[in-house]
Amino acid sequence: MRLHRNLCLAVIDGILLIFNENEYADKVIQNLLKRNKTWGSRDRGFIAETTYDIVRWKRLYSKIAEVKSPFSRDDAWRLLAVWIVLKGIKLPDWKYFENTPNRKIKGRFDTLIKERVFRESIPDWIDKIGVKELGLKKWEKELSALNKQAQVVLRTNTLKIDKELLQSKLEDEGVLTTINKDYSDALILDERKNVFRTEAFKNGWFEVQDASSQLVAEYLNVEPGMVVVDCCAGAGGKTLHLSALMKNKGKLVAMDIYESKLKKLKVRAKRNGAHNINIKVIESTKPIKKLHNSADRLLIDAPCSGLGVLRRNPDSKWKLKEDFLTNIKITQQKILRDYSKMVKPGGKLVYATCSILNSENTKQIKDFLKSENGKEFKFDGEKIILSHEHGFDGFYMALLTKNK
Repeated sequence: MRLHRNLCLAVIDGILLIFNENEYADKVIQNLLKRNKTWGSRDRGFIAETTYDIVRWKRLYSKIAEVKSPFSRDDAWRLLAVWIVLKGIKLPDWKYFENTPNRKIKGRFDTLIKERVFRESIPDWIDKIGVKELGLKKWEKELSALNKQAQVVLRTNTLKIDKELLQSKLEDEGVLTTINKDYSDALILDERKNVFRTEAFKNGWFEVQDASSQLVAEYLNVEPGMVVVDCCAGAGGKTLHLSALMKNKGKLVAMDIYESKLKKLKVRAKRNGAHNINIKVIESTKPIKKLHNSADRLLIDAPCSGLGVLRRNPDSKWKLKEDFLTNIKITQQKILRDYSKMVKPGGKLVYATCSILNSENTKQIKDFLKSENGKEFKFDGEKIILSHEHGFDGFYMALLTKNK
C-alpha cells in the first residue's frame, strides 16, 4: 500500500480537530472529504477509516508513541506512524517519520495488549463500570465487538419500495447488499460506499440505520390509524420507521427539545414521503400536557451514554465524562415519569437506549415501575441487545402497558 501525503495531511488535521478541539468525528470526517473533489472512493475510504482507527485506539497508540493530549502536530504524526507500522505498511521517506522506532513500536504493542484498558483502548472509569455491570467475561467480549468497524445497514422505506426491489435498484447503481432475514427491512452493504450519492437515496427509498436500531420501532407494535408519539425524536430515524409501519395513516407526533434536529427530520420526511408526522418542539411542559392520556403508543428513545454504539462513534468514549453518566440517569427517570403521562389507558410505551449498561436500562424500568406514575404500568418484556451476540449496535428496549 502506497501512502499519499495529501491524504495523510487530512488525517492529521482530523485527529487534531477531534482530540484538541473536541469536535465530533463524524462531522470532522464529513468536512475533510469535501476538501478535494478529485479524491476517489479509495482515497475517501483511507481518510475516514484511518482517522476512525486512530480515534478508536487513541489510548493504546498514545502510550506506544509516548505522547499525551492535547497533541501537537508532531504528536499527531507520531500517532499516524504507529498506525502505519502496526498495519505493516512501509513508512514513506518523509521528514515526519524520521527516526521512527519500528521495532520499539511493535515491542511496546506486544507488551501493552496484555492489559485490557490498552488492548481495548478504553478509559479506566468506563472499564470499571463495564466490569461491574456486565461481568468480566461479557464485558471483555462486548468491548472487543465494539472496537470492530460497524457495517453499513440500510432500512428500506416501505412507503415507497420493498426490500427486494430496493436491493435490485441498488445493484443497478453498483451497490451490492445482503439480506438478513432477522431484520425485516434491512439491507447490509457488502462493502462500504457513499450511498448518499445514489438515485435510490435521492428518491427516498432507504435510510441508513443500524439493524439493532431498526428493532425499536417494530417493538412498539404500531398500527395504521393510531395516535403515536416519538418524544425524543431527534433527527427522526425511528420516527420515519414508525411512519412506514403506520402506512402513513394516523397521527404521528415527533417531539424533541432541539429544534435544529427536528428541522432535519422535516427534510428527511419530505424525501421519504412520510406525510402523517406532526413536529413539535418541547419548549415548555405545555406540549406534553396537551397530549396527556392520548397516545396509543409512546416511544421514549432516551438520551443515554451511547456506550452501545462505540463502533460507529468511537470518539464518544473519550468525550464521555463520569458526571454526565450520573446526570443522564436522573434525566432518564424524569423523562419516564413526565412523558409516560401521554399514554392513554390500555396504551403502550417503549423505553429504549443505545446503552449496554444495566443502570441505564433494566434498573431504570424497575425504578420507574415502583414510582407513583409507574404503578399505572405493567412490564411486558425487554430486549437486551449486545454487540458481541448480534453483530450490530448494542441496544436496549422495554415494553410497558398502561392499565385500563
